[in-house]
Amino acid sequence: MSNPTPLLLLLLLPLSLAATPPTPFPHPHSRLEKQTHLRFFWHDIVNGRNPTAIRVAAAPSTNASSTGFGAVVMIDDPLTESPQMDSKLVGRAQGLYALSAQEEVGLLMAMNFAFLNGSTLTVMGRNKVFDKVREMPVIGGSGAFRLARGYVEARTHTYDQNTGNACVEYNVFVLHH
Repeated sequence: MSNPTPLLLLLLLPLSLAATPPTPFPHPHSRLEKQTHLRFFWHDIVNGRNPTAIRVAAAPSTNASSTGFGAVVMIDDPLTESPQMDSKLVGRAQGLYALSAQEEVGLLMAMNFAFLNGSTLTVMGRNKVFDKVREMPVIGGSGAFRLARGYVEARTHTYDQNTGNACVEYNVFVLHH
């Protein structure tokens, strides 16, 4: 007679997996949820000695387009406490924006706000850059902002037409655990 132990282990394995306690995952509507408002300034530097935004792709017709349609720009933009570039750094906006509208200057933004404490917030949405206030969704986060959802309001603080450099005020409103 053969040893029944391997067969018995194979039959009991699903039971032992089912008995494993689940990893704690708070319900999105639990009382543990916090509301946070953050305000900082995003510095998009497209030229100079150390640009933080670099065009990495373009369509053949991009340069002839009045809206820059088809350009894709990678960013690693500083986030600071105040509009002055030399104010306290709170993190970096890392990701990309693409000029995605033919009739107006409209961006598709996909970026992570990577804060100095290791936490992140992810923003993805439409940014009509010449509107006074633009709203984009926060679609997630990590660290202190785990399970984040909410929105950002972007307001251009300064824009230099000669250089293309911009400073944008971001107000971020998030619910998270």
